[in-house]
Amino acid sequence: MGQRIVVGVSGSPRGLATLYRATVEARERGAGLCAVLAWQLPGGGLGGRATYGTTVLGECRAAAVEQLRATLALAFADARPGVPVSGLTVRGEPGAVLVEAARSADDLLVVGTGTRRGWFPGLRPSVARYCLTHATCPVLAIPPDPLDAELAALLGTA
Repeated sequence: MGQRIVVGVSGSPRGLATLYRATVEARERGAGLCAVLAWQLPGGGLGGRATYGTTVLGECRAAAVEQLRATLALAFADARPGVPVSGLTVRGEPGAVLVEAARSADDLLVVGTGTRRGWFPGLRPSVARYCLTHATCPVLAIPPDPLDAELAALLGTA
């Protein structure tokens, strides 16, 4: 099996920048691109207290698949990626899902880093930090573009 570029996607503008960078890496290396979207049930992770039936589970899984399709369609609407692209949606914590998806030493895992915002940033583990610590393959961590902060300030979302 040849090298794969595994990239975490979220559907956010920041995630699109990471996906574009992963696509460039795949082209330069002659590798396939595997876009991975980790999803969770409403209310938290796998250890959440809420119990959901199979209907809700199926709806959440279908929503994740649709979000991944929409993200890939948006990212490559203007131009084909020029590399084989596959998609994977997995229920679980993003860091753990990405590390498991990029389990071959030949893989390259591409993740975005970001600023720690919100009410309790320390309670949400950094996906990039988790991947850098646990991955068995090389990890390319893409820092935020300084223009992202300027745009967020202009939009009042900073």
